[in-house]
Amino acid sequence: MKILLDAMGGDYAPLEVVKGAALAAGQYPQVQLILCGDEERIRDAARQANVSVDGLKIVHTKETITMEDDPLSILKAKKDSSMGMGLRLLREEGDAFISAGNTGALHTGASLFVRCLPGVHRACIGTVLPFAVPVLLLDSGANASIQPEYLSQWALTGSVYASKVLGIQNPRVGLLNIGAEETKGTQTAVEAHRLLKQLPGICFVGNVEARDVPFGKCDILLADGFTGNILLKYTEGMGAMFFGLMKDMFYKSPAAKLAALAVKKSLRQIRDTFDASAYGAAPIIGLVKPVFKAHGNSDGATIASAVRQAVRYIESGAAKAMADLSFASTEAKL
Repeated sequence: MKILLDAMGGDYAPLEVVKGAALAAGQYPQVQLILCGDEERIRDAARQANVSVDGLKIVHTKETITMEDDPLSILKAKKDSSMGMGLRLLREEGDAFISAGNTGALHTGASLFVRCLPGVHRACIGTVLPFAVPVLLLDSGANASIQPEYLSQWALTGSVYASKVLGIQNPRVGLLNIGAEETKGTQTAVEAHRLLKQLPGICFVGNVEARDVPFGKCDILLADGFTGNILLKYTEGMGAMFFGLMKDMFYKSPAAKLAALAVKKSLRQIRDTFDASAYGAAPIIGLVKPVFKAHGNSDGATIASAVRQAVRYIESGAAKAMADLSFASTEAKL
């Protein structure tokens, strides 16, 4: 099993990527980890972190795609970057690729170098919203403009991922909307609802309002990438604000500090429930081979978690199950 990592992608690359790769190498000796990036900087990072990269393969690249680069730069101007090289190696010989770099470039490169599954128009990013009942959000930022049939295709591929990788049996699929009625929302949402309602092979529960998402109304939530990303970032912000308020409350007085000690374990459990880093990275679902997008500020532990997710994805057989799907019934009939 070969898993490739973009050593230069992310806010703290290559240091945290190298730390994560070294950690994962100790956990998964059966996996060959391949770091794509500037070899000198990778080895310097290993010395700084006091970890060994002797068991890791390094593919040297000089170029790096920054967060400010145009997503199309991966096709020409920076095709030999750490991200571009990793994606091409995935197509030729690898089993999965992980990057914490530029989301747009990763989605563009993955779609064109690795390719979507036959019949899939667009791949989407699947992010797990870490509520008490986790929810797989599709799409969380890759496709700002969509067609109704994209959502129905994501319902099929997402159901396979949720079942085989996340272990959710018969996952319930919901459509993010401003109301529960079938006629609510944009023309795209209304048409998508019609397609999803008639689509065999999924458990469609209808429209889901944002306020109901944290309460287990569905296991998979469908949205265009623009709306989905707003929901994702708002959820992250609300979680941070909530725990900030809790911290301030428990430090206001000596009595409050004593109360904090009494519920410390429970508060830690709640915090861990909302910790998205436990999932490591978000898969780009609908590709021939697995590609994962890690958060830009990922640390070494998060990168190691991303490797764990990649191993689980590969061993689950989800990619083959998605390839066996028929997408004929997902097309909008105009």
